[in-house]
Amino acid sequence: MAANTSVLIVEDEPAIVELVSYSLRETGWDIRTAANVASAWDSIVHGRPDLLLLDWMLPDQSGLRLLSRLRGDRDFQDIPVIMLTAKSMEEDKIAGLNTGADDYVTKPFSPRELVARSKALLRRKSPHLAEAPLSAGPVMLDPASCTVTLDGRQLDMGNAEYRLLKFLMAHRERVFSRSQLLDKVWGDAAAVEERTVDVHVLRLRKALKEAEKLIKTVRSVGYMLSEKEK
Repeated sequence: MAANTSVLIVEDEPAIVELVSYSLRETGWDIRTAANVASAWDSIVHGRPDLLLLDWMLPDQSGLRLLSRLRGDRDFQDIPVIMLTAKSMEEDKIAGLNTGADDYVTKPFSPRELVARSKALLRRKSPHLAEAPLSAGPVMLDPASCTVTLDGRQLDMGNAEYRLLKFLMAHRERVFSRSQLLDKVWGDAAAVEERTVDVHVLRLRKALKEAEKLIKTVRSVGYMLSEKEK
């Protein structure tokens, strides 16, 4: 799993926050914390996390309320969420999962199991964060060495183009608008504007040489990576 993976822990018990933070930092992930729903939402808006660990019982509002708000927001509805809570009744688990939680872990919990569940969820929901090589046609991208090859020949491209290619390869055949690419590839990078995405797409196509046709423009919508001929 990529070392720059960002995790937001929404939890008001300092001991739990410390335990979870320590366990996840061992993986090299970037950890942020919030003690209530209001500060959690502010953190999400200013820097979309790759994974959310969410307590149910929080000081200002229920964690379930935050989860419901996330799932109803187009920009954040696909953030992977693990409920991390003391509410262990079957009906509580069903309520959490039905509201949109991807997994449900009850306290007390095993830190090693939580890390394993987090990695498994990210592999399912966010394959662009994984370290497994990605391929599309003659193009191969290796996250471990941050290299891209075309028929075995290494290609030269900038970091922004590499990140864009990695995301599109991990979500092939799916169309993303410029704003979605900004959010998912660059996060809250204020220096990047929607039209800048077009520039990076042009640079990426140039870097891909004869494989440039993998990057498709979907008129009035955005961009996608597809091996299909159109």
